[in-house]
Amino acid sequence: MSENNSQTDPKDARGESSGGLWGGRFSSGPSPELEALSRSVQFDWRLAPYDLLQTKAHASILAAAGLLDSDEFAQVNEAIDQLGRDVASGDAQADLADEDVHSALERILVERLGPLGGKLRAGRSRNDQIATDLRLYLRVQARNIAQVVTGLQTALVQQAATYADAPAPGYTHLQRAQPVSFGHELAKHVHAFSRDLSRLQNWDERTSVSPLGSGALSGSALPLDPESVAEQLGFAAAANNSIDAVSDRDFVAEFLFVTAMIGVHLSRLGEEVCLWASKEFAWATLHDSWSTGSSIMPQKKNPDIAELARGKSGRLIGDLTAVLTMLKGLPFAYNRDLQEDKEPAFDAVDTLLVLIPAVTGMIATLEFDTDKMAEAAPDGHALATEIADWLVARQVPFRQAHEIAGACVKLADENDVQLWDLSDEQLASVSNELTSEVREVLSVQGALANRTTRGGTGPAQVRNQVTQAMEGVSEFAAWGIQAPIPNAPDWLQY
Repeated sequence: MSENNSQTDPKDARGESSGGLWGGRFSSGPSPELEALSRSVQFDWRLAPYDLLQTKAHASILAAAGLLDSDEFAQVNEAIDQLGRDVASGDAQADLADEDVHSALERILVERLGPLGGKLRAGRSRNDQIATDLRLYLRVQARNIAQVVTGLQTALVQQAATYADAPAPGYTHLQRAQPVSFGHELAKHVHAFSRDLSRLQNWDERTSVSPLGSGALSGSALPLDPESVAEQLGFAAAANNSIDAVSDRDFVAEFLFVTAMIGVHLSRLGEEVCLWASKEFAWATLHDSWSTGSSIMPQKKNPDIAELARGKSGRLIGDLTAVLTMLKGLPFAYNRDLQEDKEPAFDAVDTLLVLIPAVTGMIATLEFDTDKMAEAAPDGHALATEIADWLVARQVPFRQAHEIAGACVKLADENDVQLWDLSDEQLASVSNELTSEVREVLSVQGALANRTTRGGTGPAQVRNQVTQAMEGVSEFAAWGIQAPIPNAPDWLQY
């Protein structure tokens, strides 16, 4: 705090010289330590465009209520638009003495408009302002996240289509299980991210409620119109309970749950890339532009993007945990604890908007060794299930078929051969049900061709899946480019 903002300055006690929005009943200003702890403008300044947007809507309601005359409203409206442009260009900045984004913007408006700027505080509180700002901001960012997620999905779909006919080992328990189409493996990630995008859309519907007009906690005695403000700001409705409106941060926690799930799905994808690119698997080759080397070992090519995808998931889960812990046991109406809701939300947004494009580039440029994958596909007696299914198709009960297939595996191991290397006599020694015709299914291509059920790994089904998945991705992408705020001014940068 500067000297002319000392604790004994009566102006500071009223919150005037510091740009504060409170202080009339205080005989001294806040201590420097309290100011430092309370200050949030260093991180909530990013909400400035949204705060100005709702101020613009609020001004129109004050004018409709007769609390601003037509000349005053015109001046205020022009000043808000100019300040919005100045914020966007960086010409308008918060001051170190500003407590938060609300006090910073009001200070600037008062500097430009004089006492008229102070009229805009009528009928609202920082409590309903911040709840409105954060909803507006996150609704926009949800769509920005949707755009980068659908970009990643598109890269996965394109790779899945390329490798729909490429056989590879399928795994359970990280043990080779059955042959699958590698396109099927790639496409599975598309569906996980589609669930995340569906969650974002559902979240947006619940978040489309305007708190503005709730005041500090009890609404307003002024003749305001919360429904009109809600409509102007692109919300579906105004809040039905003013206490809940200012204290609700479910929308932040739920948003962070979705971002944490996206992080988990990115982590699982990253783990697979790390395995595929390892010398032990040697299925995938990373593009030089999307990998790094070692500072000491010249031969290394490291999957840093995939590893960071795993690592960043912990950060995203931590953001969710921080907000849930803050909310636990919190009394209703506004409490200063709620200041801690913004940084985790901002961090989650920033993390995903940097991470996902990098993962997208890595996926789009991966090259796969189809020969090596095909060679590994039947290894570990992965075709044993085909024997069981072949027997079931001939009316052998599955319990018995399972035992017969298992006995074939045991016999192959004892003779150190593959299942298809067993002679007709050896097959017959296991069961009279096994004839030479079983060899029709003892091939990888035969196994894949048999998987014709919806969602299965047969190449034809995978191609259908890819086509349908791309249709879903296109729908999510269309939602992502929709502007949630109608008739937004040019200075509101999405």
